[in-house]
Order: sequence, then C-alpha cells, then structure tokens
Amino acid sequence: MTSAAEMPANSGSTLTFHSDPNNTKESDPLRKANGVYVTVHGHFYQPPRENPYLDAIERQPSAAPFHDWNERIHWECYRPNAFARVLNDQGEVVKIVNNYEYFSFNIGATLMSWLERYDVEVYQRILEADAKSSDRLDGHGNAIAQVYNHIIMPLANERDKYTQIRWGKEDFRSRFGRDPEGMWLAETAVDYATLEALVAEGIRFIILAPSQALRCRPLPTQDHPHPEWLEVGGSQIDSTRPYRCYLKDTQESNETNNKPYIDIFFYDGPISRDMGFSDVVYNSSRFAGRIGSAVRGDHRPAQLISVATDGETFGHHKKGTEKTLAYAFTKEFPQQGWTVTNFAHYLSLNSPGWEVELKSVTAWSCAHGVDRWQDDCGCGGEGGVWHLKWRRPLRDALNWLRDQLTEVYEEHGRQLFRDPWLARDEYIQILRDRSAANVNRFLARHQTHKLTAAEQVDALRLLEMQRHALLMFTSCGWFFEEISRPEGTQILRYASRALELAGEVAGVQLEKGFVKRLALAPSNVEQFKNGAEIYRQLVLTAQLGFKQVAAHYAITSLFNNQKPAQTHNSLPRKDVADKQSQRYHKKVYCYAANELDYQLQRMGSLTLAIGSLKLVSEITWESEHLVFAVLHLGGWDFHCCIQQFTGRRDYSQIKEKLFGALQQASAAHTILAMTQLFGEEAFSLQNLFAEERHRIMGLLSQETLTRLGQLYTQAYRDNYGVLMAFHRDEIAVPQELQVAADIALGHRCLMTLRSLEQDIADPQKSWSHILELEAIATEAKHLRCKLNIPDGRQMLEQLIARSLWQLLHDANGSFNADIQLLERLIDVGDQLNIDISLQRSQELYFSCLQSQIAPVCITSFGNEAENQCLQLLKLGKKLAVDVSAISNQLG
Repeated sequence: MTSAAEMPANSGSTLTFHSDPNNTKESDPLRKANGVYVTVHGHFYQPPRENPYLDAIERQPSAAPFHDWNERIHWECYRPNAFARVLNDQGEVVKIVNNYEYFSFNIGATLMSWLERYDVEVYQRILEADAKSSDRLDGHGNAIAQVYNHIIMPLANERDKYTQIRWGKEDFRSRFGRDPEGMWLAETAVDYATLEALVAEGIRFIILAPSQALRCRPLPTQDHPHPEWLEVGGSQIDSTRPYRCYLKDTQESNETNNKPYIDIFFYDGPISRDMGFSDVVYNSSRFAGRIGSAVRGDHRPAQLISVATDGETFGHHKKGTEKTLAYAFTKEFPQQGWTVTNFAHYLSLNSPGWEVELKSVTAWSCAHGVDRWQDDCGCGGEGGVWHLKWRRPLRDALNWLRDQLTEVYEEHGRQLFRDPWLARDEYIQILRDRSAANVNRFLARHQTHKLTAAEQVDALRLLEMQRHALLMFTSCGWFFEEISRPEGTQILRYASRALELAGEVAGVQLEKGFVKRLALAPSNVEQFKNGAEIYRQLVLTAQLGFKQVAAHYAITSLFNNQKPAQTHNSLPRKDVADKQSQRYHKKVYCYAANELDYQLQRMGSLTLAIGSLKLVSEITWESEHLVFAVLHLGGWDFHCCIQQFTGRRDYSQIKEKLFGALQQASAAHTILAMTQLFGEEAFSLQNLFAEERHRIMGLLSQETLTRLGQLYTQAYRDNYGVLMAFHRDEIAVPQELQVAADIALGHRCLMTLRSLEQDIADPQKSWSHILELEAIATEAKHLRCKLNIPDGRQMLEQLIARSLWQLLHDANGSFNADIQLLERLIDVGDQLNIDISLQRSQELYFSCLQSQIAPVCITSFGNEAENQCLQLLKLGKKLAVDVSAISNQLG
C-alpha cells in the first residue's frame, strides 16, 4: 500500500506528521493533545454458528450463494475493509487502503478464530493494521479486546464475568502480541460489578453509549474540592472528552489519589445513529460534514469526536461504504486538519479531567437496563405482533443449568485439577491450540496427580462442559423476537452439549429438569408451542455421536477414491490388511479417523463396504473402535450399520457372513444379514452431515445432468437456425428453445474453461481454448443467452490472478506472450458477460505497482524495456487501476 510519504502533498494524511522535519513535539498532534481528533470505532462480531459436535459451521441456505452467513458477510465486509478502494472519477483504483489501520476496532474472538481458518490473508491484514497503527500512534494499536463470547456481563455471575474478561484478554494477547488497553462489552452492557472485574484485570478503558451516564463533574482539585455534579441522564453528556469512573464503594470519599477507577469514552449518539440508520456514510464529504457538526468551538486545546457502530455496517448493511471510510480516513479528515486516532492514543495525550457516574445497569440497545436479555420489556419485538414472554423462562432455565453444572464441575474437577476454576480460566490456551503437546502441557500444569488416559478424557470433558455453559449465554439468543430463531436454537444446542458432557463425566441426568423449565417459555410459532418442544424438534435431532460420525465416514468412503477397491470375491490377505491399517488416516471435522481395515466388493448393482475404524475426538480425546458395513443399492439408496468392535474373530465373522450374503446378489438378503449382525438401527444418505450429503448428491446427479446436457445440446443444434430466425425478426423466442440455448452454451463454456485450467501452462492449447471461449461469447451474444456458470466464473477469476502472478514474479522470458494471453483472458471475461471480479488481480497488481512496476518503468532504457513498461501500464488500465502518475512521468 502507498505510504503517506508517497501520497500527493495535498492529501493531508496524518501519517506525514512523522516525516515532516519542521514538526516538533509541541505542534505534533500525534504527540501532544492539539486540535480535533476523530475516532471511528467498528464493533465486528458474528454470533457463534458452529455445530457444537463438529466445531464447524454447516451450510446455511439463507446465506446463498455463499456457504454460510460468516462467509457472506466476510466477502461483503471484512475483506473489502482490508482492501478498501479509493477510486478516481473514471472508477479506477487510486489507492487500496487497509481500513483497519484507521478504525478503532474490536473483533470477537469467535469471529477471529473463523477468519484465521477461512481467510488467513485478511486475518494477517488485521494483525498488520494493528501493528502499523501502533507504530503511528506512539505504541497504541487500534485493536481492543472483547468479552469472549458476547454475553451480557451484568447478568453473568461473578466467576463468569472474570472468565469472559480473561479469555478475551488471552485470545487478544495471543493474536496481537500485546495486552489490550480497552475492552468492548457486549451491547455495551455494564454495571459496577462489571467495572470492578475490568479494573481488577487491568483494563484501562471502555466505550459506552451516552445514555448510560447518570451525572458528571470536573475532577476535584485543591482549589475546587467539591465541584458540582451535572445531571446528564438524558444522553446530554459531552462525548468529546474522556471521563474517569471510580468504583462504586469508593465514590463517597473526596480523596481521589488511591481510588480504583476505569476511564470511559462515550461515543457521539446522534452521529453513530445516523451511520447505522441514514445514508450519511454513502458519501465521504457528507460523512465528514456530519462529523464536523459535532466539533465544539469553545477553544479547548483538544477534543475527540468519536463514533461507534457495528463494523458490518461498512460493506454488509451498507454496500460499498468501506470506500467512503477509506477516502474519509486518508483524504477528507486530514484536509479538515483532523487527526485520525484511537481511544488509547487519545487517552495517552489527554488524561480525563472529568469524572462520571453511571446508571446502575444499562446497555445501548435496551431502554430498560438489560431487560432485553431477560424480560418481556418490548425492546426488539416485532412492533407488538409477537410477545417476548419466553425471555424470562429461558434465562431462568439457563441460570438453573449453569448452577447445576457448577456443582458437577467443582465436585469432579477438584479430583483432577489443583484449582478447577483457574484451569477453566486458562482453558483458553487450549482453545487457541489443541495440539496434543499443548494439551499435555496444560494438563501437567493443572493436574492433581498423573492423570490416566480415562481421567484426561474426563478433564477435557469437564472443561468443554464449562465452555458450552458460557456459550449458552451468548446475547444473540435473546436479542430478537422469537426463541425458535437460529440464535435461540444455537444457545440451546450449546446447553444440550453441556448436559451431555455432564452426563458422561458424572452420570447426572439434568436434561429432564432443564426441559421442564423450558416448557415455561412460550413460543410465538404454533408448530413449537414452547421452548421444550423447540428443544425436542430442533436440538435433540441435531445431536451427534460416534455412530453418526462413523456412518458418515462409511458412506463417503464409497465416493472418496482414496484406496484401490477390492472387487474380487475373496477376503484381503492379512499382509494387505496390515498395510492398509498403517495408511488411512483422515479427519472428519473435529474427529481423527484411523481406518484399521477396509474391504469393498461389488455384485451387479450392489456395492458393499465393511471396515474397522477408530475415531478420536480432537476436543475431548474420547475415542471409540467401531465396525461399519455400508450397502449401496444404487442411486440414492444406502443402508449403513454401525456397532462396537468386539474383537478380530467377531469382525472376521461379520465380513465372512456379509460378503457371503452379497454373493446371492440380493439386496433384501444382504440387508437381512446386516440386521441380524448389527441390529435394527441403520443410517442412510439423510444421516450424512449436510456438506458431504450435498457433495454426494451432486455426484449421484452427475450422470443424469450429463445426459440432460447432451439432450439440450442436441435440441439447440437441431434448432439453431430457428433460434436465429426468431432473434432476427425480433419475435419472442419460445422458452423451451431459449433454455436449451442457455444450458447448451453454458455447458460448452464450462467444459472449455476446465480444459483451459488444465492446459494453462501450454501456450498453444491455451490460445485454442481462448478462441473457443470467444466464439461461445459471440454466439451467446447473438442469441441473447445468459450463461449461468458460477463455477466457471470462479475458474476464470483464478486463472487471471494466477497468470498475473506468473507475469509479475516469474515470466520465464516469455513476457510478451504471457501478457497477451492475460489480456485476452480478461477480455474473454467481459465478452462472456458472466460478471467476473478482478478484485484479487487488482490487489496483486496494485501491490506491485509502486514496489516493482514503477521503479522498472522509470529507470527503463531501450526499446524492449520501454515496450514492456507500456504493456504493464496498459494492463493496469485494463484492471481499472490508475497508472496515470507513472504514465505522466514517462511522458
């Protein structure tokens, strides 16, 4: 990214303060409080969506065309803010800004974990942004921590308050490499007990809504020991300054030197509200004007205009507004003479001169304290259409369960851990790193004695039970209007998992009492009636165990092609089986699958696979040795049975009997034998985890789709002249013929793109495929076809990015041919009209523009070098990147 020193002089970037030799400490607003400061805080957060049994997010159809809502919001918000465009009047990229370098921000730990797994490039951009802001702002990075999983802190018991803060701190420290100075409270919900915990854990400041302040006054001084309190309970507090808040039990004393305290910033309520609910953030000039309206002209040395909103506002809720921020941060605000900063940096320059008292229990989004998360207060309802009577019984049921689980944890935990609650507080270290070595170190540090393998499993089960007991209080479960929404169902699934783990360790049966209490939570949906019925229909049906994981493994093994199939009628030799036992290890979500034996035989349309499998949970280390048999009857029909491994002899007899039954080529006879050996319980395609079920459905449909594609192609070819006649005479084309053309050309295009992907390293074949794609584009244009090929679009985007990287980093002496091929690929994307995105390629080109392309162009001599530079600049124009500055230097 272009640094401030490289930007035009009139850009006014605050980064230029450090590069200006005339700046002194007295005049530099980055070193001494001077002038107007602006802080835009983004609260980035997503509810935890992982299946509690799989530790992964399953497909969410409502997020289509994306896999799930995390992925959708990522591509609409988190990634665009890491690579925010500043455009010129021609829509060309002038600059790519990492908005996280200028935001004050917190990102929930559960969301950061997802980002780390899903898009490590964006994850690293966020970490780098904090480091760069720390360098710019005298050691104060933009990132602040968040209470771990977004619980309403005033409604948490004391122990949970501390764990939430400690987990949030440790997660932050392990990512950003420093201790957090501030912490974001879920829904900004706060009471004095929460403040006490924050102070005890070394948190210096928090951010609240102006409505949460009760009264304020200047700090007492020797000259004015008793300043008058000003009532500000109606959101009248001046948000342009920080405040000191002393803990409640010390406030009556006039001595302030030794009182424990925390500093508080109140965001500007009206501007923050406008950011979320008006169009002010769609235009950077308007946004700057709205910020400017809050500047106070009372000649104070320094003031802070701070605003805060959901980070997802920028790009997800309001499309494209990450560009507004990028331009405001780097152009509009500096032109006004404002310094872009964060709360920690401003606090280092301007220590609070005022103190504040808070209302007893408050949150930004509830006018009734924190009743939105425990009572039918009206906040968050559907305009009175749906009641909120379920909130209190849900809260009571979870509080009861938490207390029951506490007893289980203390009774059994003290036998395994020297200090069970310290072990829970430090369990975050395992959540960040579940490697066996790290878990062993953790257990060695906390165990009361050398734990047996069974005791290790119980120790991890207890800690996981406590993790889910915290997750079940995630605030989203109460935020909306109905208990059966996905958010409410999710927290009940966490509760269910905690119940299950308690039963496994202690043998206690708490579910009946929990469900009885849930029955008091009335649903607005007739189908569910109450929380107990929601639990039965939406929670119990989602529970998974080792048998379901084994069934998933067994059915998918028929399609994975990871081993040579045994298609003969004899059993495999022992040496073959022994070799297989050493070879096949696979991960099934959070389970390690060790395939100890596997044999597959086919008889006509029937396929039978039998295997021995050891499954180990990577979370709790519990394991089971299972035997599976799966019969594929053809098409969509599968019959799978699972049972415990009871010894080699029993297992050999199972194989002998089942493969013997298969010889009769009778599905009924084979299923009967499976039932006799395994029992009545059976699994089918429906029991597969959704992700793999969809993949296998696609594979099973492929033959049918291929056949249909051939039929459509034949229909298209047979009626090509007729289609052209309809279009030539501008007569409406019969739908059947138009659909045939759309599908036939889409299929042909997809096949050509796949061939191009395979042959991209061969220039001759690549050109042939590109010519074919151009012909398809021409044909589609004449027939007004819409090519619906999302897989093809993604392939072409990746091919363009890969070819660009090759051109810039490893041209192999074939620069002219490579760049011509790349340009034609980009042109083909436009011609096919399949809405390809060049963003990744833009980012790649822009990152090399200043570091590689510009230096080479400016120092190039000779016809060949100059020609290459001109071609590279032409390519930049094609990618919609502004290269005018370099072009002008070349004359």
